[in-house]
Amino acid sequence: MSEDQKKQLEQQLWNIANTLRGKMDADEFRDYILGFIFYKYLSEKMHLYANEILKQDGIKYEDIKESTADGKAYLTAIHEEALIKLGYFLKPSELFSEIAKRGNAAAEDEEAVSKSNFILGDLAKILANIEQSTMGTDSQDEFDNLFEDLDLTSTKLGRTESAKNSLIAKVLAHLDKIDFKLEDVNSDVLGDAYEYLIGKFASGAGKTAGEFYTPQEVSRILAKLVTTGKTKLKSVYDPTCGSGSLLLRVAKEVKEVGKFYGQEMNRTTYNLARMNMILHDVHYSRFDIRQEDTLEQPQHLGQEFEAIVANPPFSAHWSASTLHMSDDRFSQYGRLAPKSTADFAFVQHMVHHLADNGTMAVVVAHGVLFRGGAEGHIRQYLIEEKNYLDAVIGLPPNLFYGTSIPTAILVFKRCREQPNDVLFIDASSGFEKVGNQNVLQDEHIDLIISTYRQRETIDKYSYLAKLNEIKENDYNLNIPRYVDTFEQEEVIDLDAIARELQDVDDEIKETNLTIADFCKQLGIKQPF
Repeated sequence: MSEDQKKQLEQQLWNIANTLRGKMDADEFRDYILGFIFYKYLSEKMHLYANEILKQDGIKYEDIKESTADGKAYLTAIHEEALIKLGYFLKPSELFSEIAKRGNAAAEDEEAVSKSNFILGDLAKILANIEQSTMGTDSQDEFDNLFEDLDLTSTKLGRTESAKNSLIAKVLAHLDKIDFKLEDVNSDVLGDAYEYLIGKFASGAGKTAGEFYTPQEVSRILAKLVTTGKTKLKSVYDPTCGSGSLLLRVAKEVKEVGKFYGQEMNRTTYNLARMNMILHDVHYSRFDIRQEDTLEQPQHLGQEFEAIVANPPFSAHWSASTLHMSDDRFSQYGRLAPKSTADFAFVQHMVHHLADNGTMAVVVAHGVLFRGGAEGHIRQYLIEEKNYLDAVIGLPPNLFYGTSIPTAILVFKRCREQPNDVLFIDASSGFEKVGNQNVLQDEHIDLIISTYRQRETIDKYSYLAKLNEIKENDYNLNIPRYVDTFEQEEVIDLDAIARELQDVDDEIKETNLTIADFCKQLGIKQPF
């Protein structure tokens, strides 16, 4: 996709957002647009697959008469095949293009709204039918309640049924004009559209949306870190997966990912993650996304993963219940992360799930590097007893929506290739300011990754610290203790400055004499 095409797509998507803007909050109209994008994708995927099956019979899916005996026979056969291949089923009359066509007629002439072109009721049934088509099949869990946030009865869509119908019809008509190019295996128009909308709404909606959205630049760094030296991954896991974009970013760095695993506490965001997987053509059998509190009710116990990435909520609260002292994730450390700062609890959870040949990269607030108490104890145990810490990378402040605090990335490995040192990188000054946000450019990302992979010391940027140096610093990982970024100030010649001041003073005296002479000639009082 060219940059011009991408800009046109983004403009069209933003126009759709503006159709709903003002009627509801950004995170609410996000749910509607992404829900309809998902419906359009499922519909087009179904349409293409059905036409492929029907090619030998010389007919198209949309031409099948659903009420005839032949039509019912065709649909029964296609239904069985679709559930195996796609995991769901849509009838020809339920295709997005058919509903958009009917709704568009209503949108053009509001007075012409009638039973034949009123789409809200049918649309609600279709979305329910998609979920129901998977009942009792292998794909049931992946499609269960996916459209629950798409409330077509909400008064925010309009005060009357006619107004709601008109608004939804406009949105569908806009979407129907976007070609997702599903036939082109190298095209990711849909992925670009989806990530643009999530990113745009995160920046517009502030902290709430930012909680489940990791800026793509940070995602790229995490993905490149955990895929270093690998072309294939058996598994990738994100314990706070949000909308799933970070998991999918990892897949872009390797030829193949066997299976995606994730857990997300927020129900709406959990639905987005499952949609995101399917939208990016990840078969339902290749992802396992669960909804629950990761720390309190972990859903993937007993499993280990080759790559683990996460951007957990900073300084989140958790129970810190003494019951966790018998939990294998935490028991060996002797202490639990504080109730008010669960950062290390997430780290411990991730380390527990890390395979022997795996790498994990996690974004943390800077306080994780140096806070004492229980956190200092856990940090020391991870370094001194386990020797899992591989690198500490300091990022610039103001990268994340909703918070301007500086952050860092911690990289852990169970089996480290260089077990005698830890790499520190200070990338805090490598960014470009774009609007209110700081943004990492390609050159900043490339420098971080090349430094990590080559494991080199660069003056005022990176340093390989021996384990005894970290011990001498009481296992404090604050980056300035290891990377010296001090810049020698230019020597100031005080005698030269004194001479300059004297010259200025002499010039002032001369100017005052000139002004005094002018005042005398004009017969007016001097101003000094």
